[in-house]
Amino acid sequence: MTESYSVSLQKIIDNHSLEIVYLPKKADEILITTNEINRPGIVLAGYADYFDPLRIQILGWTELGYLRTMNDADREKALSCWLGLHPAAAVITRGLEIPDYFVAACEKFQVPLLRTADETSPFLANLIQYLNSSLAPRITRHGVLCEVYGEGVLILGESGAGKSETAVELIKRGHRFIADDAVEIRRTDAHTLVGASPNNIRHFIELRGIGIINARRLFGMGSVKDTEKIDMVIQLEPWDSTKAYDRLGIDSEYARILDVKVPVITVPVNPGRNLAVIIETAAMNNRHKKMGYNAARELMAGLGMEDFEAEEKELEIWKNS
Repeated sequence: MTESYSVSLQKIIDNHSLEIVYLPKKADEILITTNEINRPGIVLAGYADYFDPLRIQILGWTELGYLRTMNDADREKALSCWLGLHPAAAVITRGLEIPDYFVAACEKFQVPLLRTADETSPFLANLIQYLNSSLAPRITRHGVLCEVYGEGVLILGESGAGKSETAVELIKRGHRFIADDAVEIRRTDAHTLVGASPNNIRHFIELRGIGIINARRLFGMGSVKDTEKIDMVIQLEPWDSTKAYDRLGIDSEYARILDVKVPVITVPVNPGRNLAVIIETAAMNNRHKKMGYNAARELMAGLGMEDFEAEEKELEIWKNS
């Protein structure tokens, strides 16, 4: 069974600075459960099949102008057809004046009525983006998330593998820290994962032998971020001399997180290895691959072993996925 999420209308009001015109109850008691929104023009015209009452309804010049062209009887019928389906909320854009009959109809059917000064299209885009993030499928992974040269790197591994120490080294080298220990991962669209830290441990790092540090206070505001897209995964594991590790990087490995395919690199941990430098190099190399360049392929081609049609197809699929 797929887990569902919700966001309160109060959070939407606060995030988008909406003006409250009418609320049937407290805004934090009204829950929005879908990231889909709707413009109700066709319902006002009388066609209500497939109408989803869970969606927030957006009205601008077109909808209000259409209502003004009607006589009183037709307008009451149109509003009753729409509001009688009890939509989650209605938002008037552009700071338009709301007619008294519209407010009265919302009060009659107990539909929350809000207003924004934003133009319709920008408001739609911002609201969809906010709902996509707030209602996205999510999981929590034990690991560290950092931004390295613009790439979101999720570092995984067993306890004691050196994830937190590597994060501190990356911060000292000018990169930015997002989460330690628990990384909340959300799928904001079919191809994008965004990671963040739980609010109660945001910016904190646990270092064995030292204790808890606050990265933001210790290294400054420029050393941290609240969220970051996950571009690749680094899996740390103890060095195993019997295991054959990838030494060329021709074959690409992937992990699936929330059904999104992400490149994954296994890095063996051995005393003396500088994990921060390795992760920096892996991040830059990942960017090169996304831009169509593979150093191992160039080397093998120079050695006369250029038959890599299958690998090229795999790379192209990954770039477009």
